Amino acid sequence: MGERVLRAPTGPIQIKPGEKGRLIVVVPYDSERVAKIKTIVGRRWHPKEKSWTVPHTDGTLAHLLALFAQEPVEVEPSFRPVKAPDHRKSPPEPELLPDPKLLDRLCEALRSRHYSRQTEQAYCHWVKRFILFHGVRHPADMAELEVNAFLTHLAIKARVSASTQTQALSALLFLYRHVLGREIGTLDGLIRARKPRRLPVVMTRDEVKAVLGHLSGETWLMANLMYGAGLRLMECVRLRVQDIDVAMNQITVRDGKGAKDRVTMLPESVKHLLQQHLSRVREIHRRDLANGFGRVVMPDALARKYPNAASEWGWQRVFPQENRWLNPRTGAQGRHHVDESLVQKAVKAAVRKTGLAKRATCHTFRHSFATHLLDAGYDIRTVQELLGHKDVKTTMIYTHVLNLGGKGVKSPADVL
Repeated sequence: MGERVLRAPTGPIQIKPGEKGRLIVVVPYDSERVAKIKTIVGRRWHPKEKSWTVPHTDGTLAHLLALFAQEPVEVEPSFRPVKAPDHRKSPPEPELLPDPKLLDRLCEALRSRHYSRQTEQAYCHWVKRFILFHGVRHPADMAELEVNAFLTHLAIKARVSASTQTQALSALLFLYRHVLGREIGTLDGLIRARKPRRLPVVMTRDEVKAVLGHLSGETWLMANLMYGAGLRLMECVRLRVQDIDVAMNQITVRDGKGAKDRVTMLPESVKHLLQQHLSRVREIHRRDLANGFGRVVMPDALARKYPNAASEWGWQRVFPQENRWLNPRTGAQGRHHVDESLVQKAVKAAVRKTGLAKRATCHTFRHSFATHLLDAGYDIRTVQELLGHKDVKTTMIYTHVLNLGGKGVKSPADVL
């Protein structure tokens, strides 16, 4: 009963003038708000002041107001000087911002098609940038010419990567097709960002062992699952108890990338520790139920179809957050999955302690999983299925890391 409860952030967002050509933005903590503020180029976090600063350039204020269009925002009056009204002139038009109803419709269209929360945030971001780029014009009044200009600007001026430009294009195509009911025609003259051919960072078996040696507890278990089962970070943190089949030695990944389910192996080396971990989690769940809580968020419409399933053991998260989260509007409490940033920070610290020069991250475990399986002689189609790749060409990149894909040539210096 004495357990600390996380409360949802309260209070308006504050925008104030700062020093050296910057704006001060005070944002009450929330993962979605932080994700929005991180989209601004040049933003800085100041832990002592518990505030952000962003470059104060033309359009920055409008951009901030557009980002937080659905939330209360307090702007210092000095940004909007009040002038005496001139009755000889027509009243000035109010400052235009992206149509909130348009963004709401965009979110509804994405959710109805079961797009992920990250995709929803990214698409809304690109639609806002598109609107602000063209002087806050409504997308219904624009077409191929404006889309072409915006995407070309991203490639030439903003120098974004090819995948970022493609994401912006996908967001705009979705907006016009599913929200505005129009199709974008041929984008003649569009300058595409060059798509580089990058090889993934892969650790050796000894390097994986060394990094894991600097992890402990829950983060060690999650890192072992990412390496031993080829899981993406979000696939790992979102696991539910019923997805782990100890008897069959397998893990079912639900609603993975591309809304696909797949089955991968459960590493034998973690089974015992995983069962101990689940026993502790089950005890926490029993305690929550005894206190009147113990419900989790259900996917899609299953909460209506199975009203009592949210409190069942099988639907609980394998890696729940430490503290319950409180919804102040409904009074409901529950445990989401652990925040992925905690795992990322732990892995980053472990890599630093190991002294690796490689830029290894959580996703490097997945790259290492695929490369080591191919190195052990497993068929590439098998690896493709375990990774959940739609096309075997995606899996083929790991053969280049091994130097086996048609290039298994021995150096002449090694045969002297």
